[in-house]
Amino acid sequence: MGSVHILFVGDVVGKPGRWATYHMLPRLKQQFRPDMTIVNVENSASGFGCTRKMGDAFLRWCADIMTSGNHIWDRMETQPYLNDENRLLRPANYPKGNAGVGCQTFINEQGMTFGVLNIQGRVFMPPIDCPFAVASDLVAELRKQTPIIFVDFHAETTSEKQAMGRYLDGRVTALVGTHTHVQTADEHVKPGGTAYITDVGMTGPYDSIIGMNYQGALKRFLTALPERFTVAEHDVRLAAVLVTADAETGTATRIQKFMFNLDDGLSPSLKGFKD
Repeated sequence: MGSVHILFVGDVVGKPGRWATYHMLPRLKQQFRPDMTIVNVENSASGFGCTRKMGDAFLRWCADIMTSGNHIWDRMETQPYLNDENRLLRPANYPKGNAGVGCQTFINEQGMTFGVLNIQGRVFMPPIDCPFAVASDLVAELRKQTPIIFVDFHAETTSEKQAMGRYLDGRVTALVGTHTHVQTADEHVKPGGTAYITDVGMTGPYDSIIGMNYQGALKRFLTALPERFTVAEHDVRLAAVLVTADAETGTATRIQKFMFNLDDGLSPSLKGFKD
C-alpha cells in the first residue's frame, strides 16, 4: 500500500493564527499532499476556544479534522457545535456526559481509515480522568478498525508527554504534544514505531508571550494580580509536523517539524481579514 502522510498544524491562536492557516494550509497541502490534515483549534477564538463559524472556516481551508484542549470549554456556544460536528474533537478523558467526543475514525477521499485521539494531561491541569487509562482503552478500540492512529496529547509538562509517548509506543502511529505553544527539538520515531514530538508549537504571533501581548503577561507576573490577556499581532508563524508511516502497518518512518514565517510586511492584510 505504500506510505501515508499526516499533516498536523499546532495550536492556532486568535485572528493571526487563523490568518496564517488561511494563507498557508492550502499551499502546504498542495506541497506535501497529505492523506490527512489535522489542526488544533482550541485557541482560535481570541486565544480562548473555537466558535462554530471558525470551525467551519478551518474545514473550508482544507482541514480534515480539528483537535482541541482545555480551552475548548471557554465558550458555551461551542458545546452544541461539539455535538453537531464530529470532525471537532475535545479531550477524550473529560467525564462522560460532556458534549462531543474525544476519538473518532475518519475515511479520506482515497478510502483510507484513520483513527484520531485527543487526550489531555493532568499535571498542572484540571483533575480529569486518567489520560493513560483512557488512551489505552480507546487505542485498543481504534486498532480494531485501523492501524493508523494519530494522538494529540494536550498537556503541560514535558515529563507527562514523554511518559505517554513511551506508554503508547508501538500502539499508535504518532503522538504529538500541544498546549505549551513552544516548538521543541526532540522529534523522532520511537523504537516501537511511534512518531513523537513534545510540542508542535504555536500557529500565531511570536512577538508575544505564548501568543498574548507581552505587556499584560508581564504585568501579571510582576503584580501577581489578574490581568486581561489579548492576542498579539506581529511575527506571525505557522508551526506544523508531517508524519510519514507505512500505510499497511501504521508504523511511522519519519517525522518532520516545520516553522513557516509569514513576512511581517503582510500584517496590514490581517486588519481586513474576515474568515
